[in-house]
Amino acid sequence: MSSMSNVAGLSKWIRTLPNAKSSVLMIIILSFITGVLLFLLQPVNVGNGLEDFFYGGAFGFVVFGLSAIITGSTDQLWVESLNGINLKAKHSMFLALVSMSLAGIVGIIGTAVGLIFNMDLFFNSILFGCVIAFGFNILVILATTRIKLFNSFIIAIIQPLLMIGMLIITSFLNNIDYLFSLGYITTIFKVIIASVIFLIAIYAFISVVESPMKKNLGFGAMEILSYFILHMNEGTNTIEQLFDNAGEAIDTLVGVASFRRLDGSIKALFLSPCVHPGPLGDIGGSNMPTLLANSFDAFTMVAHGPSTHDFNPVSSDEIVKIEDAVRKALDDMEYSPKASEFIRYSYKKANVGVQFFKNGTIMLSTFAPSGSDDIEYAVGLAAMIESQKELGTENNILVDCHNSFNEEKGGVLPGNPELFQLIDTIKLIEPLDLEHDIKVGCYYTDLGGFDKHQGIGESGLKTMVIEVNGQRTAYVLFDSNNMELGYRETIFNAVKDLDIDEIEVMTTDTHTVNTLSAGYNPVGTVEKEKIAEYV
Repeated sequence: MSSMSNVAGLSKWIRTLPNAKSSVLMIIILSFITGVLLFLLQPVNVGNGLEDFFYGGAFGFVVFGLSAIITGSTDQLWVESLNGINLKAKHSMFLALVSMSLAGIVGIIGTAVGLIFNMDLFFNSILFGCVIAFGFNILVILATTRIKLFNSFIIAIIQPLLMIGMLIITSFLNNIDYLFSLGYITTIFKVIIASVIFLIAIYAFISVVESPMKKNLGFGAMEILSYFILHMNEGTNTIEQLFDNAGEAIDTLVGVASFRRLDGSIKALFLSPCVHPGPLGDIGGSNMPTLLANSFDAFTMVAHGPSTHDFNPVSSDEIVKIEDAVRKALDDMEYSPKASEFIRYSYKKANVGVQFFKNGTIMLSTFAPSGSDDIEYAVGLAAMIESQKELGTENNILVDCHNSFNEEKGGVLPGNPELFQLIDTIKLIEPLDLEHDIKVGCYYTDLGGFDKHQGIGESGLKTMVIEVNGQRTAYVLFDSNNMELGYRETIFNAVKDLDIDEIEVMTTDTHTVNTLSAGYNPVGTVEKEKIAEYV
């Protein structure tokens, strides 16, 4: 599928809307304030200052607030009756709140400008605000609810017409001569014409924006936006159907290391698929580390293989293909009771920890304490081919430890200095004989219920300790999307007193945690001391 490398960064704009009751309260307060400000700029003098204050507030509530509450209560019903999606009660009321606010702001600014230039723009400013509210309404409804243009127009214009109607009623009660001098039929006609112009402009804008994407992928930006919102609201994966139609087949690698007991049963699996767990939420392969691990009865760690968003599974069903590849590898797996010790090598920013098993190695790659993100597949493939040539081993698993987040740094791509530093580091590795027996211990914790709000996915924390020749090496894996810069070193310091000789901390790069306003949401930004205690 096409690259979605910016999706996780865009997730920082995700917000949870207030419930409908909170929006109604805000509508009442803001509409009252809007009316007061309008009457301060355009005094009516119905009595003393206090009476003017309350009269203005009442005017604002009737014209802006009451219209918004009615619209917020009915828009959801209209959309549902037309088999639309995404517009629940809180969304409908919040949309009415924002539209009301836009109309009020335009009315206040227009009235203030008229006051400066000694012009009476009070009525026309509110009318123009209604047109702006209509434009915003139809843009949101058309883009998110998946209902047709004409139906969107009817729903979007309800709130502006209600505001105009309330304005006419209040003006009628206040000054009938002023109202008829405006020509209310002409006024309504002007608003409708302006709304139609806005409608045409918005429709043309959406058509132009969507045209290249529709031509190349078969679906438009508004369609993917509406299904994404549906996923965020209800957890449905309808959006995967779009990705499936636009996706492309790829060939990639899946690293498999298996540790079995003396009776032949598998005790632990260490997997490193070169498949990216994205794009976010539960879409595609975002929860791949947990889904893949749960496919096996044995303790299973799913580390992050070299890959970027270009290698996102188009749907969660694609993860079965990775499972099949692992099971096929297990059928042909050769075991040895011997292994080497864990040795670290480094060159400039690149650091690689390596351990030899049978006819292959596990290489843990990191650029910590410098920042980095995903290692691109081509970079990882080049590094693994280089390791085969230098070490004479057949199966080398390269793991992107993904443990030093720096949003400004970005991934490791072909041509980056980090690529050559990684290759040069691998050239430093010296082959080791498998002379010592191996012991393996496994541990899992859900981290006391920590979740995506702390940057933790469903698989929590998994640790595998490998003992060779008295050396104990801890492979620590957080189900997280990267790690706060410096948190790796914090964990190293936290385990100094444990009977551990070597340790490396990794993250799965799960994108289930990228549905909050924290954006990338790496582990270690919050509750860092408490999380470190579980290691």
